[in-house]
Amino acid sequence: MTIDEFSLRKGHKNFVTTVCDIDTGELLSVIDSHKQQDIIEVLMQQPIEVREAVTEVSVDMWGGFAKVIQYVFTNASLVYDRFHVMKLLNTDLNKLRKKIGIKDKHSKYLLLKNSVDLDEEQKKYLAQILKKSPCLKIAYELKEEFRAIYEKHQSVKAGYRKMNKWLKIARILFPDAAQTIESHLEGICNYFISRATSGVMEGINTRIKLIMRQGYGFYNFENFRDRLLACFLH
Repeated sequence: MTIDEFSLRKGHKNFVTTVCDIDTGELLSVIDSHKQQDIIEVLMQQPIEVREAVTEVSVDMWGGFAKVIQYVFTNASLVYDRFHVMKLLNTDLNKLRKKIGIKDKHSKYLLLKNSVDLDEEQKKYLAQILKKSPCLKIAYELKEEFRAIYEKHQSVKAGYRKMNKWLKIARILFPDAAQTIESHLEGICNYFISRATSGVMEGINTRIKLIMRQGYGFYNFENFRDRLLACFLH
């Protein structure tokens, strides 16, 4: 299972929470709130046998989700989504790029993109950029090293050990990301239980935005929720 949120209106803070089955891609619930207690109250309406059957819940690192999962899904492991974790690294890496003054065309794109997804020309161009700053080169290699930990199939214990070792080296170049990762490390390493992610939510959120545009905005939340749930029935 995965829990996520989106804003009903761009630039506003009126967030809606969505709950989805990772395996089937089915939208299970749409909650008119992003407050911890409101989410708990709605999810607790599910039968206890349904809630106890949930074994993993993938979420971003918003602080409220941990308590929701602990209270509602008593048998579930909390999994912090790997793509949100990598986003933290990319944010720090891009800050470093700006601080150093690297402004080459496409430099941000090439630095943040996974190295395995670059073609030969892009790799050559990136190598030229990294020659300008040994510090940025080390940071880029550390980012790729962390991603490689995710790619390898291993136990939770092995993943924890490797990420902990990475943190000791990376704290200087990734100060914000390292601090967040360290404080969420157990949930991050639960990814290695079954490699669960919130990736399915990307497609769901795209469809939700399309439904919202087609509906020219929904003024009644109940109608909006019913429309979404109907569209995602399997």
